[in-house]
Amino acid sequence: MRDENLRHIETSFNVAIARRGGQLHLSGTTDQSGKAALFLQSLYTLTALTNSPLSFATIQQHLKQEKHSSSDKQNYSATEPADQVANDARYANHRTAYLDNIRTHDVTFGIGPAGSGKTFLAISAAVNALMQNEVKRIVLARPSAEKFCCISPYELSWKINPALRRFYDTLYDLIGFEKTNSLCREGKIEVSPLKYLRGRTFNHSFLVIDQAQNTTPQQMKTLLTRLGVGTRAVITGDTSQVMLPEGERSGLIEARQILKNIPKLAFTDFSVEDIAYPAVVSHIVKTYKKYGTTLA
Repeated sequence: MRDENLRHIETSFNVAIARRGGQLHLSGTTDQSGKAALFLQSLYTLTALTNSPLSFATIQQHLKQEKHSSSDKQNYSATEPADQVANDARYANHRTAYLDNIRTHDVTFGIGPAGSGKTFLAISAAVNALMQNEVKRIVLARPSAEKFCCISPYELSWKINPALRRFYDTLYDLIGFEKTNSLCREGKIEVSPLKYLRGRTFNHSFLVIDQAQNTTPQQMKTLLTRLGVGTRAVITGDTSQVMLPEGERSGLIEARQILKNIPKLAFTDFSVEDIAYPAVVSHIVKTYKKYGTTLA
């Protein structure tokens, strides 16, 4: 791990980290050193799974998640009885619950604002499942790329990339440029417009559908009924950012309303508090949300 990343972790946990004989030694309070050690172990585990160094942005995101988790625990011990806190979503670590849902359910929905980590964590879980041979391939898709669908296969290879660039950027952060391209060439990772998934059944796959607020109810139903044996799906979106033609209902909003109490299917709701962008972006999102409410 780079020294600059270690320095940032030192500041976040208020500990000192020194390299000695190929090992890291921590000094600080017992509590903070223990937390820092667990955090470092989780990063090294993720590095081993992805076989690639973690980017500064990735470490930043994990640090913010850890900060939220610690804050939740402090609020719990200081202000609320255990039985009340257990049922209060304000004190839940949304990212932890999200990852738990992905691990234990066949279909997981992640709904909330951009920057809350929905897609990044979903792709991380997909890469982990592929590296552990739990699935045979990853399929990443989004409906907003479909404006490029009425073109030739040759044009598709370069015209569709801008619409799907977010997927590639995340993969590059997680497993690097060469590994991403290698897995794509081998067919183990497929990046596609949602339209091209129509009529296919996916067995032993991990699907991540982004921008699902822009699916129609029929598209959502078609997708969910084509999941085959050994397949998991994570569907993400922001219901406040629907960009469908006027009068067209969002498939994500409908799914949130009707798909309740179904075994092996779970929803995780994120809020602006989960945004992992710089603080200024979080404030901007909150201000716009408040402004929209005032206008309404």
